[in-house]
Amino acid sequence: MRVAWANFVAIYRKELQGYFATSLNYVIAAVYWFMAGVFYIILFNVVQTNVAAQDMQGQAGLSAPPVDVPAVILENYLGMLASLSLFILPLLSMNVFAQERQQGTLELLATSPITTTMVTVGKLAGVLTFFVTLLLPVMFYESLTLLQAEPPFSLGLILLGHGALVLLAAAILSLGLFVSATTESTLLAAVGTFALILLLWILQAVADRVSGVPAAIFRHLSLLQNYTNLIQGSVSTASLVLFASYVILGVFLTVQWVDGLRFQRS
Repeated sequence: MRVAWANFVAIYRKELQGYFATSLNYVIAAVYWFMAGVFYIILFNVVQTNVAAQDMQGQAGLSAPPVDVPAVILENYLGMLASLSLFILPLLSMNVFAQERQQGTLELLATSPITTTMVTVGKLAGVLTFFVTLLLPVMFYESLTLLQAEPPFSLGLILLGHGALVLLAAAILSLGLFVSATTESTLLAAVGTFALILLLWILQAVADRVSGVPAAIFRHLSLLQNYTNLIQGSVSTASLVLFASYVILGVFLTVQWVDGLRFQRS
């Protein structure tokens, strides 16, 4: 167990250092922060304008339902961040194994004393940690504004919403690792991951157009449906199990593919 943990830490540290040493990842981070900030400012102003309009209607004698402004901002903003992450995450996962194949080091990893499973999990943990660092400034300015509301807004809801985003990212990155392992082209890895995730994302729209058992299956497999449940505060075992299943599936497929390459070269 100690040896396995030491191997995991070694892979994780190497992968994380690689992300912080690559200039492209700083560009990705800058774009993510810029777009996230723009979206937040726009959403904040739109919601404030709508609330002001409702207040005017109330003063005019027209009844309007009360609005939990921080909750509306947070839920809609997390939806925007998820959509933005669909474009960012494939760029983070595209180099994980594709670059190893380009450099000819994938075979060395596959034949090293470290198991393929440990290599895959270490790489996944590294790229996921880098993504979490992208979320920290976003969570800071969200908390800075939303926690000023009266009555006080719950910090737990902010943490829960971003926890759901991390689960979504883990599922996407895990599947992205598999796609990255199947090709030497980082561009194909990014495009393939985006196409696969887009398919899982729009299953909710497909479910809305069918009925019966197929609709239930599509809704259950939909990343969007389960992510929406979590950011709305509905923490269900089914949603947590689904995200965990996608993570495990991605790791399993990656390990099988890399091991297959090892056996082909041997």
